[in-house]
Amino acid sequence: MLKGEKMELLIGRIAEKKILSEALASPSSELLAVFGRRRVGKTFLIRSVFQKQLIFELSGVHDANAAEQLLNFSKAMADALDSRLTPAVPKNWTEAFWQLREFASPILKKRKAVIFFDEFPWLSSHKSGFLSAFEYFWNQWASQQPNLIVAICGSAATWMIRKVVNSKGGLHNRLTRKIRLLPFTLHETEQYLKRNNINIDRYQVLTIFMVMGGVPHYLKELKKGESATQAIDRLCFTKDGLLSTEFTNLYRSLFENADRHISVVRALADKPSGLTRNEIIAACNLQSGGTTSILLEELVESGFITPNLPFQKNANQSIYKLSDEYSLFYLKFIEHSRATGTGTWLKKSLTSSWRSWSGYAFEGICMKHTDHIKQALGISGVFTETSAWRYISKDGKGAQVDLLLDRQDNVISVCEMKFSSTEFVIDKTYAAELQYKLEVFRRQSKTKKTLFLAMVTTYGVKNNMYSIGLVQNEVTMDDLFLP
Repeated sequence: MLKGEKMELLIGRIAEKKILSEALASPSSELLAVFGRRRVGKTFLIRSVFQKQLIFELSGVHDANAAEQLLNFSKAMADALDSRLTPAVPKNWTEAFWQLREFASPILKKRKAVIFFDEFPWLSSHKSGFLSAFEYFWNQWASQQPNLIVAICGSAATWMIRKVVNSKGGLHNRLTRKIRLLPFTLHETEQYLKRNNINIDRYQVLTIFMVMGGVPHYLKELKKGESATQAIDRLCFTKDGLLSTEFTNLYRSLFENADRHISVVRALADKPSGLTRNEIIAACNLQSGGTTSILLEELVESGFITPNLPFQKNANQSIYKLSDEYSLFYLKFIEHSRATGTGTWLKKSLTSSWRSWSGYAFEGICMKHTDHIKQALGISGVFTETSAWRYISKDGKGAQVDLLLDRQDNVISVCEMKFSSTEFVIDKTYAAELQYKLEVFRRQSKTKKTLFLAMVTTYGVKNNMYSIGLVQNEVTMDDLFLP
């Protein structure tokens, strides 16, 4: 951020602000790490909370060598010194950290100060010696400075976890605080759009969220006076639309050998009901073993896929689903779209493929807002285990529940999630399907608990002869937007 530049307001991030404020109030030195997917607002969070204490900031450059990164270090040092003359470029990272120490020491004698390394994994390029020099800098000097906070950020979430959070080397157990920054919730997304003078109703906000999730960098592209359909048209289906080409950049900037990650994402996009680890291995021709475990962990930690624990099963039998809204939308509608330009999305959004896809996308959003569903059901204070369940009989007939809330008050809430543009109508066929699902679940799980069917919909369920007596609880779109 340039000197004198006005910082825009930080939306949401209540828990994260609390962690960073506690670091500011701490009487000891602090080493804190913020990690999460690209474009989620990590840098913005650090700059917003620490803007008065920030004395030095350096950002790594993707695929740059050590010489280029060190040149950027000397330029960052010139900014910190408020000097027009760039200091001599350090020969290596050990010398760079000595310069930083000399610069920071007199400031730290007087006040609290923050040194910020952004895109930390990119600074640690091959054979650069960056990480070992940083470890020495922290262990031998920075950790002894009670007025110092060193903040490090990285989009390559797994690198951050392996080399920093769970470091076996010089940073082992050195982190004092960590934040895994997730995209905005629906509530934060609505707040962010309103702050940008974009006043659209919640159904349209939900539609936008289905396409790009709560990623601030994408939401920033929306324009005042534009409907959700117009915005999707412009961003996804025009030549220069940000989201028309973001997909490959997104994965390649986060992961080495990103092709394997992309193949897993593609396999899950083709199977919205989810795949087990073994099914992923078979679908993507992967080897069973540690490398696949790391691959899946990398995608989970970066927020692209989510393991759902099956009812009464252990974590080894988790069902993985693609939980990144943008990736799901890109692979379904953008990648092979022949039609482009104004009006493309208006036509596509009237097709049956949009209707079936939007149902899956809505389910995914509900899964991310499980706490809101519990709140709406009045069970926030009740201990609850969240799981999924699926069953396929020998004759191929089956049933699946994407969200089960197994409650300590002797009830299991069976949640059915349905997206529609009006009140949802349960007809005779769907009522029979729901009844069958509840019966099969009770028989297969052998549970003695009471089963409550909870419908999670956009505008509620229309009262008719099929819904009365079948639906115990209702959760609407508005409940998902609660703070």
